[in-house]
Amino acid sequence: MKFDVAIVGSGLAGLSVALHLAQTRKVAIISKRTLLDGASNWAQGGIAAVLDSGDSHDQHVADTLVAGAGLCDETATRYIVEHGREAIEWLIEQGVPFTRDATAELGFHLTREGGHGQRRIIHAADATGHAVQVTLEQKVRAHPNISLFEHHVAIDVITSDKLRPKGAQAGHVGQPRCYGLYVQDVNSGEIVTFEAEHTVLATGGAGKVYLYTTNPDTATGDGIAMAWRAGCRVSNMEFIQFHPTCLYHPYAKSFLITEAIRGEGGLLKLPPEAGAQAGERFMPAHDARGELAPRDVVARAIDFEMKKRGLDYVNLDISHQPPAFLMEHFPTIYARCLELGIDITREPIPVVPAVHFTCGGVVTDLAGRTDIPGLYAVGEAACTGLHGANRLASNSLLECVVVGRACAQQIAASPAVDNPALPAWDASRVTDADEEVVIAHNWDELRRFMWNYVGIVRTTKRLERALHRIKLLKEEIDEYYRNFRITPDLLELRNLVEVAHLIVKSAMSRHESRGLHYSRDYPDTLPKALPSVLTPRRR
Repeated sequence: MKFDVAIVGSGLAGLSVALHLAQTRKVAIISKRTLLDGASNWAQGGIAAVLDSGDSHDQHVADTLVAGAGLCDETATRYIVEHGREAIEWLIEQGVPFTRDATAELGFHLTREGGHGQRRIIHAADATGHAVQVTLEQKVRAHPNISLFEHHVAIDVITSDKLRPKGAQAGHVGQPRCYGLYVQDVNSGEIVTFEAEHTVLATGGAGKVYLYTTNPDTATGDGIAMAWRAGCRVSNMEFIQFHPTCLYHPYAKSFLITEAIRGEGGLLKLPPEAGAQAGERFMPAHDARGELAPRDVVARAIDFEMKKRGLDYVNLDISHQPPAFLMEHFPTIYARCLELGIDITREPIPVVPAVHFTCGGVVTDLAGRTDIPGLYAVGEAACTGLHGANRLASNSLLECVVVGRACAQQIAASPAVDNPALPAWDASRVTDADEEVVIAHNWDELRRFMWNYVGIVRTTKRLERALHRIKLLKEEIDEYYRNFRITPDLLELRNLVEVAHLIVKSAMSRHESRGLHYSRDYPDTLPKALPSVLTPRRR
């Protein structure tokens, strides 16, 4: 397989890069499942941009810097904010059906979300991500220069380091360059070599490293892990954004319970498992604002009560409101809960906090360039400096479009590269696995101890316990990888344990509490905000 550009991931960032390049380049899009199975398709809110004369770039930048707890890169933030309007206009040109408002300057309705000082969120009802993805999917499927490889899982990028003769020292060659990647066809099991002058990692975040997440099953940190193994730096991996209320039910993974429930009087209470205190509210003991405290405060309070009492969940009760009110204001939540046997007009909703967004990632510039020429990262897999220590709502989709376009422009302006012949994947020394149940057991163990030890509230002792278990798991998984034929589950597990290691190492390096990283051993915030940057050894 030979292409000008190979893009791993089919979310908004990856599709943006592809569509901007397809007029002049031969592009491959590699997707683990179908094009619509990524996190972008799940985004409910909208896209933040300055689209009204009553708003300003300075205000949007200021709101972003406040949310980022002093750790945003101001230059990157300003660049992305200032290119927001042209990004939205491009999406409108593609045909995205944003909700209209005849009284608005641009003709589209703008809403406001937490942390924003102005109405600047353009949206398509309450399913913006789906509207954007469906529109762009139609475009890429119809484009003759774009080849789609759905149900294909990326294994690793191919750099010049991998082409060295055996025994050659890393220091004897120049800076490595990326020439493409190895990919497994899920349906056939075949390993395919993709040769490309430019490889773009648009693989999304790493929510599945935790037990509870609002992310789709595809969010296994693949791009971050692959870039790290190739020799790229990663930054700010300790900043994992949690949503406080995700429905707790074995058949309802990733279903969010909106914060508006609490805004309309919903109360957080202890469940029957709490014994004598069952049914009691607990938020007033944590914050004077009770259930209306900020998202991170509520998430920490729920986490505290669950750990203290050994609970699997807490209850969110709004059954005191009239049934007609609940059905009118929360029809989706009412219907989904009823499908699962929960009548929110009569009983409370079991909830847990859940991982929502990975603020850190592969270190890149504003054109998506990583430390390795020919290798780029965009979207949630990258760390441009926009999100700092806490992401401002609806800035993530904006970053996907703005940096995706800049990445495409950088690639289009790059001189041609004469790639060497790439070796085929060598599977001659591996055998079929004897017990694949080992993968499932390791996956479950990793997600549980990450949730318990590296969650919303951290301590040095918990982090040390997690690091010890990660090292043991890495050894076991690496041995499994070397000796048995690979499977998509094994590849995802390998990436998850790599990302877990990066999260823990980053958290251990931060001796303060800032933004989304809260340590009981270091509760204060240092006067100077510095990013955490991890640098891999050349392999």
